[in-house]
Amino acid sequence: MRSFAVSALREPPFPARRHAAVELAAGESAEWARELGLIDGPAGLRRLAGADPAELAGRACPGAPVDRLRLLTDLISWLFVMDDACDEDGLGASPTRLAPTVADLLEVLDLHGDPEAPLPSGTGPLGVALHDLCRRVRARQRPALLLRLVCQLREYLLALLWEAANREHRRVPGVAEYVQMRRHTGGARPSFTITDLAYDALPGPGRWADPALTAVDDLAADLVCWCNDLFSYGKERSSAPDSHNLVTTIADEAGQDEEAALCAAADRFNAGLAEYAKRDAVLAEGGDELVHAYLTTRRNWIRATYDWSLAASRYA
Repeated sequence: MRSFAVSALREPPFPARRHAAVELAAGESAEWARELGLIDGPAGLRRLAGADPAELAGRACPGAPVDRLRLLTDLISWLFVMDDACDEDGLGASPTRLAPTVADLLEVLDLHGDPEAPLPSGTGPLGVALHDLCRRVRARQRPALLLRLVCQLREYLLALLWEAANREHRRVPGVAEYVQMRRHTGGARPSFTITDLAYDALPGPGRWADPALTAVDDLAADLVCWCNDLFSYGKERSSAPDSHNLVTTIADEAGQDEEAALCAAADRFNAGLAEYAKRDAVLAEGGDELVHAYLTTRRNWIRATYDWSLAASRYA
């Protein structure tokens, strides 16, 4: 199925770049995950290594200081571990099973990374690691970004309960519903925020409400998630069939066979990429240096997801 994605998806028209410290970040991040208990034993280490979070982070954040590359790598590692716990280890099989974990993690997020605040009793490795990420963001002294990250992670966790409810009832969501919720379940938005933090260059608060800027942000998140869906579809279909894939939702809503749904999903990605390039060009033409930096992070993420997906054994 990877071969279909390679042949059907247009290559993002943005330069491919890679951080020089990817291997260093990979080793340090794997040790961070091991020390905090996110992974245990050789099998967990192999699964995380197969996801190659440092490679994705290094392509999405190619010019950042090494400590901020590490922060992004660690966030992506945490998201992969949480995703695997829900999708492959059964945690997300039903809302009643997932809800206690989500409640614990929401309580951790309520601390906003305060290094003096004690963790709730019984906090497991996912909570310990999440608090560590928030603490490190808080230390950058960018409170607006910390609040945005916490809000986006809350949305991510609550959206996982939506997925769990669908699994429990064997429900396939409609395409429009899926596209909206995928922006949250995919973890793209908190990843964008950490990438913004890496460069310390952001548009002023007044620009965040600009519909043109928010539309580009939404579309960038869509493209990252749809690219992921097309590259991961083959593995999901063969190992643990799940309704949470753009291909599956298109097939169910339109009554199409698999081949037609794959083509329709690829067409949606390609059309979205063309639309993104147009919107990006308009904003770049009239934007200042901070808007340009913001746009660069989104371009990097779209390109990084495509390039990383070509080789990641996570989808083999």
